[in-house]
Amino acid sequence: MCPTTGGGFVGSIVEDLEAVLAPGQLDRGEAALHRYAIDQAPVLDFQLPLAVVFPESVADVQAVVRACAAGGVAIVPRGAGTGVSGGAHATRNCVVLSLERMNRILALNPDDETAVVEPGVVNAVLNEAAAVHGLMYAPDPASFRSSTIGGNVATNAGGLRCAKYGVTRDSVLALDVVLADGSLIHTGHQTFKGVAGYDLTGLFVGSEGTLGIVVGVTVRLKYLPREVHTVAAFYPDFRLAAAGVLAVGKARVQPAIMELLDGGTLAQLDDIHGSDLTARGKSLLLVQTDGFGAAAEADVVRQVLKAGGATVTTEASAEAERLVELRRHSRGTEVDDEFRVGEDVAVPRSRLVDYVAALEALAATQRVHLKVVAHAGDGNLHPTFWIDRQGDTVDADAMKRLQAALDESITAALAMGGTITGEHGIGQYKLRWLGQEQPEPVRELQRRIKDLFDPAGILNPGKAI
Repeated sequence: MCPTTGGGFVGSIVEDLEAVLAPGQLDRGEAALHRYAIDQAPVLDFQLPLAVVFPESVADVQAVVRACAAGGVAIVPRGAGTGVSGGAHATRNCVVLSLERMNRILALNPDDETAVVEPGVVNAVLNEAAAVHGLMYAPDPASFRSSTIGGNVATNAGGLRCAKYGVTRDSVLALDVVLADGSLIHTGHQTFKGVAGYDLTGLFVGSEGTLGIVVGVTVRLKYLPREVHTVAAFYPDFRLAAAGVLAVGKARVQPAIMELLDGGTLAQLDDIHGSDLTARGKSLLLVQTDGFGAAAEADVVRQVLKAGGATVTTEASAEAERLVELRRHSRGTEVDDEFRVGEDVAVPRSRLVDYVAALEALAATQRVHLKVVAHAGDGNLHPTFWIDRQGDTVDADAMKRLQAALDESITAALAMGGTITGEHGIGQYKLRWLGQEQPEPVRELQRRIKDLFDPAGILNPGKAI
């Protein structure tokens, strides 16, 4: 049996939800509660939800919200659970609302270059449907084969193509949102341009389910490139590769993808996939150009990178696709936990070299392991820090050094004009650093916005702000 809570007996909310949902749309089984209790982020405060519900329509979501609001029970919205900041971690006295069954593409208009989807549509599935019409949904997080559009909206997810096409917010035109009282609103517009009133759509994107539950998304599609060229530039060290990013910018070429991988990442990829990347260099700058000018832009990139000391390859199509695919798997097979934490910071591109140097120095000082990948085109880095362990135990001093490295990596990014999160969101895990970036008057204003949308505080409490 689930425990009782301060909000009353578990049975009461379960009975209320069972009364408004169809059979099979609520699960209280031990396996389901544990599976849906967390996403892929380190867990600071493990809680089991009271139940997991699986709405299949907007009306279902509204019914769940109204029942939880009446019972004072928190709601944690969830997509595919691929988040790495704890935005979908269960909290005390909550129901996890999984939107995975709301997975229909409701409309796809090739002439308007738009699509309307439910939140549970997987990113890759939308792209497959759009490709039939020579279109694509541009945001492409590394988890695009499993992450959902609703989850992408919740965190304002980025991805490899951000350098040219922007993040999720840049592709969202309109939203259907269920508010904390169960009412339904529509924000935004069907047109590419529209400036009527405040930008509530932009406000909801990236709000991590704390202001409302997104149940419909209208997105702008882009043209699927007819030509793509990939340039792989291997360097003797990571700092030279980071300098190559600036060199490409100075050449005024706009790649679709600019990805940096350090030596530790290349070695891990070789171990997992049997590749030979470390035999070719100690760092890899992967640049992809697309569109009708892709070949000409790639030629400029090759010349610039060669001049900067890189060993530049002219890749065949199959090799190019393999390199991009390896980059998408560069986090490895591990999931972040208390012994291994992947960070998500961004700095101005002009400070990439400085920030990489700072990371290497602090990792050496704190005696922790470090590997780094980066969406270098927009200055978004993903350093991963970890410490050795024996089974499930670790030396207390080593844990202290790991936490110090994390803190110092954040402080260094902010000192260089950066941000504590480029695309993963604050969630639960990064709340401890938010005050370093945003002064109290700004945070108070955000809390007031939260109170306006969710006066009872039932929508994903303890996250984002």
